[in-house]
Amino acid sequence: MKNHLKPLRESRGWTQGALADQLGVSRQTVNALETGRYDPSLPLAFRIAALFAQPIEAIFQPDGDSRSQSTAVREAGLSR
Repeated sequence: MKNHLKPLRESRGWTQGALADQLGVSRQTVNALETGRYDPSLPLAFRIAALFAQPIEAIFQPDGDSRSQSTAVREAGLSR
C-alpha cells in the first residue's frame, strides 16, 4: 500500500518519534509505515487520518492506484 505519511508528517515539522508518540506506536512502526514495509491496521489508519484531519483515502492508496504522490499531496492540501 502506498502512503503519503512522510510528507504529511514533515509538513507539521514532526519527527518520526513525535508522530509515534501521538499515535501510540513505536518510531520503528512509523518508519515501517513511511517506507511501505508495513500496512496499518484499520484502527491505526483511522487514528492517522484523524490526526491529520484527512480522509484515509488521501493518505493511503492501494499499490495499483494511478494517482501520483504529488496529486495526492495536493488533494490533501499540502501543495507547496
